[in-house]
Amino acid sequence: MRSLPLPLALTARLTPVAVLACAGWALTSGPATPPAAAGHQTARQESSGSAAAQPSSTTAAKTYTAAPAPCSGVPAAIVKSLVPGAKTAGREIPSTDTALRRTCSWNALQGYDYRWLDVSFEISESDQEAGKEYEQRVGEKSGGGAVPGLGDSGYSVVNLTTEDKQQTREGVVMARVANALVIVTYSGSDFETKKAPGTDEINKGAIKAAKSAVAKLGGGQG
Repeated sequence: MRSLPLPLALTARLTPVAVLACAGWALTSGPATPPAAAGHQTARQESSGSAAAQPSSTTAAKTYTAAPAPCSGVPAAIVKSLVPGAKTAGREIPSTDTALRRTCSWNALQGYDYRWLDVSFEISESDQEAGKEYEQRVGEKSGGGAVPGLGDSGYSVVNLTTEDKQQTREGVVMARVANALVIVTYSGSDFETKKAPGTDEINKGAIKAAKSAVAKLGGGQG
């Protein structure tokens, strides 16, 4: 089999990418309950003091405290079907904070067919923060549609690009589950025909991987 040069865009993707993620938390507490005068505390004062001693209702516990191991987020059988020839163990991309973001990547060239799959887990401080991040990313990837039943919110979009007469089709699926985001990117090219896989193939493949990744979050543990 003769070797073929990869388009610049795909060659760049084969270069290891360092995924940076950082975040900070600020915790606040309410004022301490003032001491009541000895022997003169009324029932009303006791009730007020007890309420003040309780944790603030605005501080919500996080469902997910850390990102799960990403390379186990997609079963080997699905990896084999979506990325023929790839090592099913995948390769985790280095991150500056693995508690907040972890990404696994699979890619392979089998014959003339090239496939690439990325799965990322990102943990936010709250459901609200994750929701805002999700909406922002959906806005940046316009032209797609909702994916019913995928987490609390699911979205998919597929785009076709051409470089040096070589087509590449890429599907992106995003899902929010409580305070976690799941981002899946699945792309493909045929270097013999210069054509890309069909939209339906890429979209369904990306959604299948996303469903597996969302299921990985099922235990609610980091």
